[in-house]
Amino acid sequence: MKPPFRADQVGSLLRPAALAAARAHFKQGVLSAGTLRGVEDDNIRHIVEKQQSIGLRSITDGELRRDYWHIDFLRQLDGVTIAEMPNQSRFGGTEEQPPMATVTGKVGCSRPIMTDAFEYLRSIARGTAKVTIPSPSMLYMRGGRKSVSKAVYPDLEEFWRDVAAAYQRAIAYFAERGCTYLQLDDVSFAYLCDPKFRDGCRLNGDDPQTLPRTCADAVNAALRDRPAGMTVTMHTCRGNFRSSWVAEGGYESIAEAMFSIDVDGFFMEFDSARAGSFEPLRFLPAGKRAVLGLVTTKQGAIESDDEIKRRIDAASAYVPLESLCLSPQCGFSSTHHGNAVSETEQWRKLELVVRVAREVWGDA
Repeated sequence: MKPPFRADQVGSLLRPAALAAARAHFKQGVLSAGTLRGVEDDNIRHIVEKQQSIGLRSITDGELRRDYWHIDFLRQLDGVTIAEMPNQSRFGGTEEQPPMATVTGKVGCSRPIMTDAFEYLRSIARGTAKVTIPSPSMLYMRGGRKSVSKAVYPDLEEFWRDVAAAYQRAIAYFAERGCTYLQLDDVSFAYLCDPKFRDGCRLNGDDPQTLPRTCADAVNAALRDRPAGMTVTMHTCRGNFRSSWVAEGGYESIAEAMFSIDVDGFFMEFDSARAGSFEPLRFLPAGKRAVLGLVTTKQGAIESDDEIKRRIDAASAYVPLESLCLSPQCGFSSTHHGNAVSETEQWRKLELVVRVAREVWGDA
């Protein structure tokens, strides 16, 4: 079976304490970059072995080399500057807010980004090495038109053309190094399900009615020349920062636009009532897979096998069972802070995903 697999995962894993300490020492100037790299390698080797031991076939490096799931990649694109989060659409329950990308120059990809991290992962993984990078829409959605310099891009069509070209190049760099499984992490579609976020879009000078199509077109343009043999999926999320979230609302209003994206599978958050019903799955095109994010990463309580199976059965009323897969709803540590779960709970949840997948589909 090609990815996405019946039992899959979004990507990020909790940062082990030894790694967190090493990174803090590096930022203080106490530890060299080479020593930090060695600590990262050791910790990644350990979590790769753990993923394989519990039966996962898609293997990630847990994003252990990153501070943020998106910023570490976006800041390496040409023309991108990192700024503070605007006041609207903030994460609740925490004073600290992740930064956001702003466009202050011509967007491009003049050098490989994160390919060395992938090469290390591929060298030690027996399963399928999976790369996760932020979706092209992440250069726009959090700040909207206000986050893209009008002096540099008076015409947004030129901006989106440059974004597509930059992503085509970044993806080609991964393909040249043997990547066969790439995931685009995206918040735009799930955020646009929320009336509060749509109000924020209007404040940014955007039309939330047209943004789903704009974002879908941007991703399709970025993937237009994707390499043969590379599986691409997209993960949608309503926010995942220290177990907090931003948006709520079902997928109904954006499903048709989102499902028009030329990817092989859609990782969809369905762990709480915030995500709405399974009914929008009826728009899933034939030949595509929906990966049901039924296991939460925001809380440590372990879900019931029977309840997960019941919800898979409910989803199969709208899409054939063979078009479904199972995963956690998001990563366990989208940022270096991590969610409010323990490492033991993290692995138990991933074991649950593998166990239920084998019981439902006969294979993980």
